[in-house]
Amino acid sequence: MTARPPQPIDPQLATLAAEQAPRAAAAGPGGPARWLLVDTAGQRLALVQAGRITAAWTISTSAKGLDGAQDSGGTPPGLHRIARRIGLGAEPGAIFVSREPTGEVWAGAADPRDLILSRILTLEGLEPGVNRGPGCDSLARYIYIHGTNHEAALGTPASHGCVRLANADVIDLAGRVREGDPVVIV
Repeated sequence: MTARPPQPIDPQLATLAAEQAPRAAAAGPGGPARWLLVDTAGQRLALVQAGRITAAWTISTSAKGLDGAQDSGGTPPGLHRIARRIGLGAEPGAIFVSREPTGEVWAGAADPRDLILSRILTLEGLEPGVNRGPGCDSLARYIYIHGTNHEAALGTPASHGCVRLANADVIDLAGRVREGDPVVIV
């Protein structure tokens, strides 16, 4: 799995990041130095540092759209934070189940399962009734940013709620972010 070049930064993504910056700032005092923007309409994930986008990647969010409700299969909207970075140092393609490595490694073969691969960034919702609390809790729903075995579907809504990236991309991203960094999903 070789790293792909980050996606070019387009003006629409930059505008969306500027619009969502106040929401990211609500995650803590002084505003974040680094945060992630998940653009479900454009199927892009942007890393924003010091007020500007420094990298962007193609993603796949839920085929069922934005929805934070338990059992909806939707990608939960709103302000989150990275609760944990799981799998740092794991082999590319390492398979995880329930946030734990299985010891298996996906080698690129077609597999109909929705595998969670390489790295996991768990998401904790910060907006009660939207993505936090009974019936809508992103952390309890096991909503992640993670690598996928369905890389050909990136760029289209195809997940079961999580934010999928190419394995090389999620490895790159996991090295750039930290626990506590805000994530805004729109």
